[in-house]
Parts: sequence; structure tokens; C-alpha cells
Amino acid sequence: MVQQSLHMQWILAATIIAYVVLMLFIARVAQRKVKNQTDYLIAGRRLGLSLAWMTLLATWFGAGTILAVADDVQEEGIRAAALDPLGAGICLLLVGWFIAARMWRFQIETVPDLFAKQFGKRSEIVCSCVMIPSYFGWIATQFVALGGLLELIFGLPISVGILLIALVTTIYTMMGGMWSVTLTDSVQVLLLLVGLIFLVGTVLWQVGEGSPLTGFQKVIESGEEGHWVLVPLESRVAFFSWLGLLAVGALGNIPGQDLMQRVFAAKSAIVARRACLIAGFMYLLFGAIAVYLAAGAAVLLPGETEKGVLATLAQAFLTPPLNIIFIVVIFSAVMSTIDSAILAPSAVLSKNLLQPRLNMDPLKLNRICVGVVAFCSLLVAYSGKTAYELLEDAYAITMVGLFVPMIFAIYSKPRREWPALASMLVGISVWGCHFLLGWESFLNPGGLILETDTFAPTWFRPIGDWQLPISLVATLMSLIAYVAVDFFLARITNKRNSREPSSQ
Repeated sequence: MVQQSLHMQWILAATIIAYVVLMLFIARVAQRKVKNQTDYLIAGRRLGLSLAWMTLLATWFGAGTILAVADDVQEEGIRAAALDPLGAGICLLLVGWFIAARMWRFQIETVPDLFAKQFGKRSEIVCSCVMIPSYFGWIATQFVALGGLLELIFGLPISVGILLIALVTTIYTMMGGMWSVTLTDSVQVLLLLVGLIFLVGTVLWQVGEGSPLTGFQKVIESGEEGHWVLVPLESRVAFFSWLGLLAVGALGNIPGQDLMQRVFAAKSAIVARRACLIAGFMYLLFGAIAVYLAAGAAVLLPGETEKGVLATLAQAFLTPPLNIIFIVVIFSAVMSTIDSAILAPSAVLSKNLLQPRLNMDPLKLNRICVGVVAFCSLLVAYSGKTAYELLEDAYAITMVGLFVPMIFAIYSKPRREWPALASMLVGISVWGCHFLLGWESFLNPGGLILETDTFAPTWFRPIGDWQLPISLVATLMSLIAYVAVDFFLARITNKRNSREPSSQ
């Protein structure tokens, strides 16, 4: 546990409370901007470039990078950064280059709106049903990580910490919707970036005895063998597993409502595109700082193996007042992720599933849905899964179920509905088998290394080396299903059209 004197604990507690009050005040101010559902869900499409890229960066740069991944990197090396921040940063860049401007021009408010416009109402419903539960694990990741930090610092039971975090973030998200999220994100991400720069600068200054460059080299040179290897090439199993995580991170979030909600909220297509590109580069840059600090923890803190590596580094290298500030920075990073993640599925639940069926004021319904999503995520947080497992599962669902039909919807004219439905159902079904049965791969579900014939080619021995990640296989099956059904329906339509002239 990070040791704090009783006096410093009281100061830290007071600082966190003051910070929470500030966030609630900002949310109250933001609430005055909300006049209708468009204001609540996408800030009235009025976000300029600075607000747009900051809220994009703050959306994901939270527990995944600062806490969960940092701890995994400390134990496994930088290869553990495949999902986040590497995959997530690449995702933002891909959206900026290929998707953001096109999506903005649809003038919609949710991703299922795209499915409704391009495919039909049934695909909108299926898309919504796939997307909403995919966020529960992601939000729960943030609850668990921040609750764990409260336990680490104050000794507060993690169950109590999770509940407190859920209550605070739900309240201020509920108040102002996207405006609350955007304005609080801007404050939180600035604190985060300054805090990370200050921490890495202080650490390298002290390790290098006044020379940050020397400190950087010392940390790199003192790492264990393989600790600084980003792409594992020692076996096909390791490589394909790493590639699967990278693909989930890079592609799995593209259909995410939290990302697209910020694209829709930009004031123009150009702003949406540039915001994604800036956020992507910033994500990779500052994610690399967090990963570097975590990977060097074995050298910087010899003998320390506890969780919360970045908080432990701050405790070891920063003065008590600066350590307090950095802990508040971590809190701000995770809270900025939580509010964005809660708002995204609640928007889909309200607009695409409930509004067409309930005669209720849209703003009131949106706020109720924020509470429903937070409650469901709280149940997942109490289910006992580790933070990184929750994060991985959350990314994978949208990748295998929504990525393929979304790309076809963006890059083609309005399409038939059945290919999209088939694509979603097949992708989710294949991945669901993995999730329910505990498969580790496609070619070798049990994860066993199988014996092969001695006369088999070297590259084929053993078949266990060719384990393919379920996420990649399910996405490929989703693509095959879309193309096959679309081709089949096209042939039927062509045959039907060719018969009509003869019948006349």
C-alpha cells in the first residue's frame, strides 16, 4: 500500500472532495446549455477543435492506460500495451483519416442511427442491443480501478470506493449530458497531461542525477531481457495473441458510440477529422510516457511489486504536496473516462430503443437511462473480474459484431438489411461461443499443444502454434456472412428482374 501520513491523508481527502465539488459545479454550469436532446447528446454540434480533441483524448485515457495497463506492463513488459494505448491510439488515427468526416456528414446522433438510415429499423435494434452491454465492462473497469486506488491510499474497502465513484460520476453526467462531459473532460485532460510530464521529468532527473537523458538511458539499459520488446516474435502463439489484442484495440472502438458521439458533436467535418488525428497522436505520446514509467518500475522501485505502479512512483519520487496533486490527476483521468462511457450507451438506450416506444420527455428519459447504465455497470464491477479482462471483453464485442456492417454502411449506398443482420449475428455468435465455453483460440480451442505427424512440414508443427485469436476469427466470419448474404440476395434480385420482361 502507498504509505501516507495521517496528516497527508486528510489533505488528500480534502483535495479530492474539493475537486469533486468543482466537477459538480462545472456540470451545473453546463446544464444551462442544454435546451434539447441534441444539446444533451452531442452538445448541439458546437464543439470547436480544442474542446473536441481534448474530450476525445479524455474519453479513453483513464483506467486502461493509467492503472490497469500500467500494472500489466510492469509485470510483462511493453508488449502488454498492445490493446491500450497502442491499439486505442491507432484507432483514433484511423478514424481521423478514413471515417470521421464521412460520419459527421450523416448528421446523426448515435451509431445505431447510421444502421437505421443505411440498413433499416431491425438492424438499428440489433446494433443497439449489441452496443449497450458492451459498455458495462468498460465502465466497470474504471469503477474497479478507481475503487482500488481509494483502497490503496485510504484503506477504504473497494466495494465502498466503487459505489462512491459511481454515484459522483453518474450525478454530474446526468446533469448536463455531453456539455457536462466535454467541459469537465477539458479540465481533467489538462491536469493529466501536465501531471504525466511533471512525473516523468522528475523521475528521470533524479535517476540521472540531474541529467534527464542519462536517467532515460539508465532505465532502458537496466531493464530485464525482453521487457522492452513491443512485438513478441519468440513464437507464433505469442505473436498472434499480441496481434489479436492490437486489432481489438485498433478496430474494436471504431463503432463505439463514445468515439462517434464526439465526431457528431464537432462543429464541422474538418474539425471532427482534425480532432481525431490530434487526439490520436497525443494518446500515443502520453500513453508511451505512462508505459515507459510502468516498464521501468522494476528499476526505479526495486523490490516493489504492488499494484498501482504509477501512484507508487509518484509517492517515491515526488514531494508530498506534488504527490497529492498527481493522485488527483489520476482521479481526474479515470473520472473523465467514466462520464463519457456512461453517456454513450445511455444515449443509444434512450434514443434508439426507448423513445420510439415510450411517450416521455426526451431529456428526462436520457437522464433516467444514464442512471440505468451506471447501475448495470456497477453490478458488473462487483462481479469479480479483473480490470483488464473487463476492458478486453468490452472492446471485442463491438469489433466482432459492428465493425464490418458499419464500414459497409459508411462506404456504400443504402444497402439491404439482411447482410447487416447476418454479419452482426454471426460475429457475436462466434465470439459468444468463445466467451461461454472459455475457448482460447479458433484452431485450437482448448489451448492445447497438439502432436503432429513427424512428416508434416516444419511450419505446421505443432498446430497449437497457429492458434488464432477469437476476435480476429469472429470478425472475419462477420465479413464472410455479410458478403455471402449480400451476394445471395443480389443473385435472387437479378434473376427476378430478368424474368419480369419475359413475363410481359
